[in-house]
Amino acid sequence: MTETTPEFKRVMLKISGEALMGDQGFGLHPPTVQRIAEEVKAVHDLGVEICMVIGGGNIFRGLQGSAQGMERTTADYMGMIATVMNALGMQAALESVGVFTRVISAIPMDQVCEPYIRRRAVRHLEKNRVCIFAAGTGNPYFTTDTAAALRANEMACQDIFMGKNGVDGVYDKDPAKHDDAVRYDTVTYDEVLQKRLGIMDASAIALTRDNNLPIIVFGLDQPGGFKRVMAGEGTFTKVQG
Repeated sequence: MTETTPEFKRVMLKISGEALMGDQGFGLHPPTVQRIAEEVKAVHDLGVEICMVIGGGNIFRGLQGSAQGMERTTADYMGMIATVMNALGMQAALESVGVFTRVISAIPMDQVCEPYIRRRAVRHLEKNRVCIFAAGTGNPYFTTDTAAALRANEMACQDIFMGKNGVDGVYDKDPAKHDDAVRYDTVTYDEVLQKRLGIMDASAIALTRDNNLPIIVFGLDQPGGFKRVMAGEGTFTKVQG
């Protein structure tokens, strides 16, 4: 990929809510959000159309709420609302560096963001706006991983880029706990499911596999990492059939 001829036309960037925390244990860390916005801008400036899905685990995680006795559906809706908060924070950071952005929610919240209408979202991308898809799929029991896979397919993205903190790809075991952990250069969807590699939940992997949508897992905490991986450089793992 060169500055004038990017390899990708349209991609999905999926990041966790925890990626926005920085060194804090909770919430948004504005300098970290700004740094990620700069990473997105660097790729957007190449002419790549970018979709984003951001998790909500830095504010509220539905599964944890459910595990502590909260009714699961209510907990999941709270998690969806947390993703809207993160999306608005990322929108503000992106627009502060000159990248026009739309937050598009699966749960209608007309005062703060747009409802999800596929054709309108595609039009935003064609007009060179970043689209941040918030509130998951709009349904409980589905994660933001599944939302990223769903929206990436609906938007005809070429790849899903999974930006991780602390790891630069997919390993056979947790590299934070095992010094002998081995990173995969490539791995198949079925291997991810069979070996429980934990990149995405099973429904998201199945959705990408059934539609032959590759996933690229890379380290988001490496400065310039997103742009390098877009060019096929740096360290990453590609998940494909």
